[in-house]
Amino acid sequence: MRISELDSHLLALRGRLETELGREIDFYEPDIEQRWRDSDATYLISWNPSRWDWETFAQDRQQTASGGTVVHRWRTSSKKPKPDDKVFLIRTGDDFRGIIARGRVAKAAYSDLHWDKEQAAAGETTDFIDVEFEDIRDPGKDAYIPHAVLTSKISGQDWSPQSSGILIKPAAARALEKLWENAEPAKTDVEKAVPIMGSTSHNIILYGPPGTGKTYRTAEEAVRLCGESVPDDRTALMASYQRLLAAGRIEFVTFHQSMAYEEFVEGRQPMTGADDGEDTSSAGFRLETVPGIFRRIAKRAETSRGHSSEEESTRVEGRQVFKMSIGEANNPEDAHLFEEAIKGNYALLGFEDIDWSDDKFESREAIIEACKAQGSQNGTVDARSGMVQMPFIFRNWVRKGDIVIVSKGNGLFRAIGEFTGGYEFAPRPEGGYAHRRAVRWLWIDRDGVPVGEIYSRKFSQKSIYALYDAELNVPALERYMNSQQNEGPSEPEPFVLIIDEINRANISKVFGELITLLEPDKRLGQPNQLKVRLPYSGDEFGVPSNLHIVGTMNTADRSIALLDTALRRRFTFREMMPDPAVLKKAATRTGIDLPNLLTIINERIEYLYDRDHQIGHAYFTGCNTRADVDAVMRHKVIPLLAEYFFEDWGKIAAVLGDLETHDRPIKGGFLNRSVLKAPPGLDNGEAMPRFRWDVRDDGFDYARLLGS
Repeated sequence: MRISELDSHLLALRGRLETELGREIDFYEPDIEQRWRDSDATYLISWNPSRWDWETFAQDRQQTASGGTVVHRWRTSSKKPKPDDKVFLIRTGDDFRGIIARGRVAKAAYSDLHWDKEQAAAGETTDFIDVEFEDIRDPGKDAYIPHAVLTSKISGQDWSPQSSGILIKPAAARALEKLWENAEPAKTDVEKAVPIMGSTSHNIILYGPPGTGKTYRTAEEAVRLCGESVPDDRTALMASYQRLLAAGRIEFVTFHQSMAYEEFVEGRQPMTGADDGEDTSSAGFRLETVPGIFRRIAKRAETSRGHSSEEESTRVEGRQVFKMSIGEANNPEDAHLFEEAIKGNYALLGFEDIDWSDDKFESREAIIEACKAQGSQNGTVDARSGMVQMPFIFRNWVRKGDIVIVSKGNGLFRAIGEFTGGYEFAPRPEGGYAHRRAVRWLWIDRDGVPVGEIYSRKFSQKSIYALYDAELNVPALERYMNSQQNEGPSEPEPFVLIIDEINRANISKVFGELITLLEPDKRLGQPNQLKVRLPYSGDEFGVPSNLHIVGTMNTADRSIALLDTALRRRFTFREMMPDPAVLKKAATRTGIDLPNLLTIINERIEYLYDRDHQIGHAYFTGCNTRADVDAVMRHKVIPLLAEYFFEDWGKIAAVLGDLETHDRPIKGGFLNRSVLKAPPGLDNGEAMPRFRWDVRDDGFDYARLLGS
């Protein structure tokens, strides 16, 4: 059927209904809608145990297991559910996320006092439906549908709803019914002990118009994905977020038009000076491969074997931290020294085969005299000589319990340990490296990790020296120290990379060949794991399963439809639209009906432009006075509307309620319009009227906008 024929039929149907009812009708009125809408609609309601304690859950589960039903009042964001519509309940929060119950709508939407006692006491109301549950399952004991299964098996549906009572699309509803009937029982504690790298990875993009709290929400998502509880208090949440950020388990990056593969994955950067610490004037210029933010956090995730328990964790507080070289990193002939030290659980130092065990060598002068008498170095020997400084620090400054970081050149570190013994002299048949201290190795990565992960400057060439406390990233160092202490298979620590404004960069250019590796089943440790050889370093690289990616996308900049298809297929998209209800408290503070104001403005924007360019609630959440609202409208909302409508002030006035149909001047609530006088030669009365629009200098009048 052609669109013109469909319009004709709809017009005829509208005419018959209006004749039948004796009034104008809306096809979406509940009484009208139920005549044409699919009678087998299915809705998704949600339950977060951390926000509402379902006290009768165990009894209700038993009741439905025995063939009975139970009825509960449930909050809904939609007024459309009607009796006998199907309902599925999704459990949200930290543990056992997924579909855990099925039922039907027993009573259509109705308004009642808010479920929150404080809000109810203030007289606030919300919408509810009565749900008759016919099958309630305990995910810790019964078969249910985990969230990971929902997102991998049923596409095109948001399984992380921001509200309760959303419509499940027909195709998704049919697939959900099949999954429910074939759901598998929850895994036992033994089954949950998955191998390393066996965790489910998440690729999420939060998208919506500007000001809907996408970036604000990333902190909550990141803390949750890191396996920690999400506090209700924002201050406590941000404290957790900052702690994880400092430890390197969360990274934040903002994409922009100039973002490139070389910044994100790896690239070549010009360097001066040699890696072994030579003076820059003698070393010339070279290109060095430098890992980008994605490769750095992927490396942390891959080398993690899980965090030590709080009681067993090693802390830096009260300890000295030393940098130490064990052999020359770039000299193949010295490679055995590092391996020997790791296997033997000790640190090795060269500089003269002289036994410094005697107590007299607590004095620097005694070491100087011994070096002069027994040393092999020709020339002046004093307190500044390496053959004096290095043994003196190794013997006298280091204490049991201090931390040693073993370097790999001046730009990498490859091991971290704890000194557990005193100085020992252990001469070798071939000579050299006769000085030892027992070490308990805490972390080892033979490939090395950039020093910048834990220290704000590169290492120097000295064999051993104490690092400055102020230059250390202690949370990150402690995370490395405690990330390999679990013996045998264990759940690795989760890591999260937040990519703000992900759609502003050229995704194909930035991710390159890695876009394929983001799929959950192609991560390291998965059945279909893949690795690629990186173009600059030549290293093989894969994406670990315990690295989650959270992106944000401003739909006013770019529609989802314009995103790279490969990216869309590998990410779950969660829409975040303006929520006027958030502004109730701000409305009380300012004396302006902000929820209604936002709703009216956005309805008009959607009519004149589209839904992707609405105004978010976050613009107004911080308003405490009427002057604050005026400032937001004057400096943020009106300029944004001018950008949206390309300076078409007639449309801007229409959104703000200031447009009128005549050609005379207008004094509006936000804008004033004056009529421009035609120049000589065009003032014959035939010229089209021209107008000048100005934003009011005084306070705004909201009555017209809110009353319309």
